[in-house]
Amino acid sequence: MADEQDRTEGAAEENGGTHSKRILTDIAPHNWEHPADKAALQALRRVPVFDEVLKKIFGFFGEKPVRLAFQADAVRVSDKQFPEVYRLYKEALRTLDAPEEYPLFMSQTPMVNAGAYGMDQPFIILNSGTRIILSDEELQYVMAHEIGHIMSDHVLYKTMTVLLINLANMGFPVVGLAARAVLVGLLEWSRKSELSCDRAGLLAMQDPEIVMSAMLKMAGGPTSQDETNLAEFIIQADEYRESGDVADQVFKVLNVLGRTHPFHVLRVAELRDWIETGEYDRIVRGEYTRRGEPDPAYQEDLKSAASAYAEDAKDFLDSITGAAKRAGSDFMSGLRK
Repeated sequence: MADEQDRTEGAAEENGGTHSKRILTDIAPHNWEHPADKAALQALRRVPVFDEVLKKIFGFFGEKPVRLAFQADAVRVSDKQFPEVYRLYKEALRTLDAPEEYPLFMSQTPMVNAGAYGMDQPFIILNSGTRIILSDEELQYVMAHEIGHIMSDHVLYKTMTVLLINLANMGFPVVGLAARAVLVGLLEWSRKSELSCDRAGLLAMQDPEIVMSAMLKMAGGPTSQDETNLAEFIIQADEYRESGDVADQVFKVLNVLGRTHPFHVLRVAELRDWIETGEYDRIVRGEYTRRGEPDPAYQEDLKSAASAYAEDAKDFLDSITGAAKRAGSDFMSGLRK
C-alpha cells in the first residue's frame, strides 16, 4: 500500500501537484468494460463467417502493411516530438498501469478524433485537430480512452472495421454481402466499445468534469468558455437518462447510420449512470479486480447483460445472420477474384 501511495504522490508531483491521482496498479480491463460492449461482441461472434472474414482480411493485408498505411503520414510522438503531449501520454499510461508503452503518432487531420489500431502490435493515432481544441487534461483523457481500447483487446476489431469501411467505399470485390453483414455487426459493437473506454479515460483522469468538458467540445466544436456551459450540457444529457427508451431508440437508429461512435450526449449520460452506481468511486479507492484474478460476479453480470442485449437486439442480429447465411458463398467467391 505504501508503494502505491508513493506512486500516486509521484504522479501528482509530475503533474505539477494540481491533481493527485491513484495509480490503478494491475487493474484488469473488465473493471471498466461496459456490459453492452462484451454482449455485443459475443453476439457478433455468432454471425456466420465472422471469423472467416476477419481471417481473410488479416491475411490479405498483414501486420506490417497495415502499420505502414496508418503511420506513414504521421509523426511519432516522443520526448523530442510533441514533448508535452508525450508527457501527458506517459502519465495516462502510468495511471492505468498499462503493460507497455504503445507507440503514439500525431496525424495532421482537422477532425477531432483519435484511434487505436494494429493487429499484433497496437498503436495510437492522434489527430492534430484534437490537440488544437482540447485542453491538456482533455487531450490526456482522449489518449487514456485509446489506451483503454488497447488494454481491452479492441484494436484488432477496430482495425478490421476501418479496413472494411474503406474497402466497401472503394467497391473492392473482397467486400461481398457477407463481409458487409460483418461490418454492420462490427459497427454495432464499436459503438458499445466506446462506452467502455469512456470509463477507462475517466479512471485515468479521475475527474468527471474534465471528461464531460472534452465531450462538450467534441460535440460542439471549438468555442470560447463564455459560449458554452458544461452544466447545461449535462442537463441535456440528463434528458436522455430520464427516458431510457429514448436512448434505446437512438441506438437502434444508429444501426443504419454507419457510425462508429455513439452520440456524445449519450456518452455523458452513460458515464453519469456509471458514476452514480458507485463503481467509479469504488475503483478509484483501490477496490477493483487485478489482472489475473477471477471475478465471478462480473461473469454473472455479463451473462445477464448478454441475455438482455440478445433479446433487445434480436431483430437486428437476425437480419445480419440471415444476410450472412445467404451471402457466404458471395464473399468467398469475391476473395477468389
